[in-house]
Amino acid sequence: MAENAVAEAVSEGATLNIDPMKQFEVLPLFGDGPIYWYTPTNVTLWFGIAIAAIVLLMVLATRKRAVVPGRGQSIAEMIYSFVRGMIVDITGEQGVKYFPYIMTLFLLILFTNVLGLLPMSFTVTAQIAVTGVLAMVVFLFVTILGFVLHGPKFLKIFWITEAPMAVRPILAMIEVISYFVRPVSHSIRLAGNMMAGHAVIKVFAGFAAVLAAGTPLGVGLVAPVAAIMAVIGLELLVVVIQAYVFTVLTCVYLNDALHPGH
Repeated sequence: MAENAVAEAVSEGATLNIDPMKQFEVLPLFGDGPIYWYTPTNVTLWFGIAIAAIVLLMVLATRKRAVVPGRGQSIAEMIYSFVRGMIVDITGEQGVKYFPYIMTLFLLILFTNVLGLLPMSFTVTAQIAVTGVLAMVVFLFVTILGFVLHGPKFLKIFWITEAPMAVRPILAMIEVISYFVRPVSHSIRLAGNMMAGHAVIKVFAGFAAVLAAGTPLGVGLVAPVAAIMAVIGLELLVVVIQAYVFTVLTCVYLNDALHPGH
């Protein structure tokens, strides 16, 4: 990512005319015509790469199921245990039956986040359209599940029985509003963090290109590139945490559907 950003900044003329948002443009893979719903784009490409990487790790690396696991199997088992433990801790054993969906969601977000740090890559989860769809699917899933399991009793999540009767209607209105805002906050949190981190890297890369062009032998690159590498290290931590946060919130919403009276 750092090398890619520096190369782009240099090609732009090594000036301070930096456009950190250009890297998030959705572009068609073939030609430069208009984009329709069926047009293969860079989003399609990197989604496909992420899915292939997930299959490589979770299916191919574990197909032998050795008693003494190799590196790939160890990583896959660690992720499996981590996600399952998260579900049980938040929702109880009742939530384990929904493990395949939550595991898929976690892996998809984690791999697309991490792949977005590679040079010449595209960060799929920086697109609000992508995170919005993921969040809306979670919202609809837990809402429908809540009514299927409990019927009208699911509405108890809006009625705070611990509060005094006089303020319960007000709290119910607040709970309803916050419930329907969930997909918005759920999606913006992920997309915003991905976009902000990559934009910072792009800006640092632009300064690095300017300093390299203005100093002999590119001596001015040393400090900016060091800063870029530090930001990338921080961003690697952020992308993992954001996948975790998105999944934890999904489990919290699932718990509301499973136990609306709690």
